[in-house]
Amino acid sequence: MKAIFETGGKQYYVAEGDEIFVEKLDVEPSKTVDFDTVLCVGDKTGTPYVKGAKVTCEVVKQGKGKKIRILKRVNKNNRNKTHMGHRQPYTKLVVKKIVG
Repeated sequence: MKAIFETGGKQYYVAEGDEIFVEKLDVEPSKTVDFDTVLCVGDKTGTPYVKGAKVTCEVVKQGKGKKIRILKRVNKNNRNKTHMGHRQPYTKLVVKKIVG
């Protein structure tokens, strides 16, 4: 079974057993988290969410992504400036169960 759910302002299309990276959640590793903002399960589509549907995931780890460098171009002076970047935090999840 496949589902579309949303978290962190983004939508994810998943099936059972998939590993996904989402915006950082405040949950410890090896705990489970339920998402009830399910937009679509199988052939059921919600308006905006499917009632009674949920996606259960297990948290594998918390981490930070690769560093993003920011390059600023100063147009009329023909020079570039490299600013400091940042590392976006993420949470790695494994989809355990989809209930629809």
